[in-house]
Amino acid sequence: MTNYFSSNFTLGILGGGQLGKMLLYETRKYDIRTLVLDPSAEAPCRISCDEFVQGDLMNFETVVNFGRKADVLTFEIEGVNIEALEQLEQEGKKVFPSSKTLRHIQNKGVQKDFYQSHDIPTAAYQKYPSKKAFLEGLQKGEISLPLVWKSTQGGYDGKGVSVVRTTETAENLPETPCIAETLIPFKNELAVIVARNPSGEVKTYPVVEMEFHPEANQVEYVICPARIENSVAEKARKVAEKVSEAYEHVGLLAVEMFQTHEDEILVNEVAPRPHNSGHYSIEGAYTNQFEQHLRAILDLPLGATESKVGGVMVNLVGEEGFTGEVVYENITAILQLKGVTPHIYGKKITRPFRKMGHVTIVNANLAEARKIAEEVKKTIRVISK
Repeated sequence: MTNYFSSNFTLGILGGGQLGKMLLYETRKYDIRTLVLDPSAEAPCRISCDEFVQGDLMNFETVVNFGRKADVLTFEIEGVNIEALEQLEQEGKKVFPSSKTLRHIQNKGVQKDFYQSHDIPTAAYQKYPSKKAFLEGLQKGEISLPLVWKSTQGGYDGKGVSVVRTTETAENLPETPCIAETLIPFKNELAVIVARNPSGEVKTYPVVEMEFHPEANQVEYVICPARIENSVAEKARKVAEKVSEAYEHVGLLAVEMFQTHEDEILVNEVAPRPHNSGHYSIEGAYTNQFEQHLRAILDLPLGATESKVGGVMVNLVGEEGFTGEVVYENITAILQLKGVTPHIYGKKITRPFRKMGHVTIVNANLAEARKIAEEVKKTIRVISK
């Protein structure tokens, strides 16, 4: 077995954002040497890794040259050059999750086709190569309003996703290849994180429930365990395991799902990395998602996924009307509340709805945790100087 700990072994991480930063907490815990690539000189990972490289994640040469300096390569963002990952794999580098997994996920149209071909339940959809083709499809009645419009490339944190209820909204959408999905009248939005290592060991985390901001299309609260019946939770975990098996991924796979009013489970989309829906696990689970990702990609035994206590996570995003150097107003007030732990991501500039951090609230009483989460949300403000 490779000696990962206190050795020359090097883990390369593509992307230096908050997910990478939280992964680095765990590499520090295990004393694993790390190398990070990110386009921003202000990347949150910069202060925590052993070596930081500034460069374009979509540039073939940059990614290949970076990857050659690592023993195992992983990523915290899907927007990386897949051809470069394929080249590194051909050279014998271990890349987890693999380029094959990422190729099926990076483009949302390809992702939806993958579900269809593997008999994974998902909302009905149509793919369009351009805005013009999408508008023509609408006019011909191939699709009908209301619908969910998604850019097939590069959407994240509510960007590249719109609920379209009128033709006027449709005409104002950006010019990009896209998919149009049937709008599902769901009861709950759920998520399950699945961990898998190269030896084939698989573990799933408890089902979480996600509450979204109505305008920004971002998660406001993540609640664990989800307030659903056990039979529905079991069904959701089984669907997530089926998705994981189909992708044959190594590492973490976050599976976002809809629970319909008939208690059907439909897969919305997936992310092959640690995910917002798993942040509660840092304080709430026996093995947090970042340590689990590390265990999985290094083929170490997977840790226990059960929760120690009920948890609610609140996203901290930039307030509307504020852009500039960040100020966390009233943070000392929330620190006085029971079971509250803030995580500040290290982004120096705030703007409306930008993810700047999160707060976890743990409590044996989930209803009480949710109540404190509401207080946190009302109290702390992410503004600028």
